[in-house]
Amino acid sequence: MPNAIVDLRSDTVSQPTAEMRARMATAVVGDDVYGEDPTINELEAKTAAIFGKEAGLFVPSGTMGNLLAIMVHCHKRGAEALVGDLSHIFLYEQGGASHLAGVQLATLKNEPDGTFCLTELRRRIRHDDYHEPITSLVVVENTHNICGGKVIPLAFLDELANLLRQPGVGCAPIALHMDGARVFNAAAALGVSVARICRDFDSVSICLSKGLSAPVGSVLVGSQRFISQARRLRKALGGGMRQAGILAAAGLVALEEVVPLLGKDHERTKRIANAIHNLQSPNITVDLDTVQSNILLIEIKQSQLTGSEFAERLAQVEPEELAAGVTAKDGSGIVLKASARDWAFARVVLYHQVDDEQVELAIKKLTYVIGQYDQRWPRS
Repeated sequence: MPNAIVDLRSDTVSQPTAEMRARMATAVVGDDVYGEDPTINELEAKTAAIFGKEAGLFVPSGTMGNLLAIMVHCHKRGAEALVGDLSHIFLYEQGGASHLAGVQLATLKNEPDGTFCLTELRRRIRHDDYHEPITSLVVVENTHNICGGKVIPLAFLDELANLLRQPGVGCAPIALHMDGARVFNAAAALGVSVARICRDFDSVSICLSKGLSAPVGSVLVGSQRFISQARRLRKALGGGMRQAGILAAAGLVALEEVVPLLGKDHERTKRIANAIHNLQSPNITVDLDTVQSNILLIEIKQSQLTGSEFAERLAQVEPEELAAGVTAKDGSGIVLKASARDWAFARVVLYHQVDDEQVELAIKKLTYVIGQYDQRWPRS
């Protein structure tokens, strides 16, 4: 009998919905490089309107969207962009800003809530000095992945924008870009529109293929001039996809039908967090106050256990747990997939296809495995 699999490694493993598949099959398409794909044009215009921006650009990935934003905003030689030291752009996009765009990334220490110190930011902005690069861009990630799906406070975003508008800040205008791969999750958590969150940002990259369940793609939004420049550079990066309205059709469904349901993902994430918290384990814990969206960091307090080892155990089914009734309704074992690298935590991420039944299976598995560790290392 095959095991029941609950895959919570990332919301990137989400599957396109039945409505997405139907709309993809009947999508009206054209050559997007000529600007003649009506479905892509609709997606770009709709996304831009939702964010209160002038125009949008459909791109294959969030990594390309972020890179294009850096390339447009940092077009002068010797440009520098300020990013968080735990940001996706800095950690997980292969340093594309440097080796493809020729832009230097300088890091600011991310606080646990995903923000960074604005006093430090002000100090790091370059002066009009021939020895220094030119500060051209500041990037905010929202929600913040490695900080555990943290929602960046509106007050911080407002203060950041006000700081960069002050006369004499920097030797050239400094743009603001949001890596908004999960910004719809931020909006759901705050109960405000994405337009409000991104009001003061010059550009935003939005992922359609994470929690929004589309199979492929992101949309970059900004001014008409910004998007015109980004569209030109997209061609150089190999991002012209011709009859890609088949993919854009799924993105339209994501905006219409999946975005309104993101709050349910947050509720289910909180249920798993509460279940772990209630175990009061000395070895594996969560901080309930920091669970804000669809990402949960499970903290490993036991020095003899790593996040990777914990994740590996969750993905195994031992005979003893079957005998203990740690099974699905049909008696099959439970394989729970979580993410872990060299972190002091394991990460689980919920998305559209993770329903209440799968949440209960995840809780059952976590309860049993954490109990095993607590027997091995009881509270002293």
